[in-house]
Amino acid sequence: MIKKHLLALLLFSALLVSAATAMAAGPASIAVAAENSTPAAMISAVAARSPYFLFFDEKGDLVEAVANPHLQVPGGAGPQVVEFLAAKGIKTIIAGEFGAKMVGAMRTKGIASRIASGKVADAVRTDGGK
Repeated sequence: MIKKHLLALLLFSALLVSAATAMAAGPASIAVAAENSTPAAMISAVAARSPYFLFFDEKGDLVEAVANPHLQVPGGAGPQVVEFLAAKGIKTIIAGEFGAKMVGAMRTKGIASRIASGKVADAVRTDGGK
């Protein structure tokens, strides 16, 4: 019984630390299409088919990394990705390239784009002012 309570307390503490870290970083405004879930990842060549999106705040601090929920859709991934990122409050998307449909959807949502290559962290430093 004590072990259950201790485990629950440890889990709750971990959740609080995670939430506090996310809140301290500020809301995400930059999304980078990435090949994996770390800032050391390479920028994905195609935004809509990126395996991951890494979200950063205005200062360039990592807020969250998520797998692309639209990676495997057979068509129209670009506009669906834009809807997903707009719902997260993203204002700028960085990737290797953008398809025409995605560019149109970003224009409609008022989201800026930036083409970049190399490591995610380097692109965010340039964009986020770090």
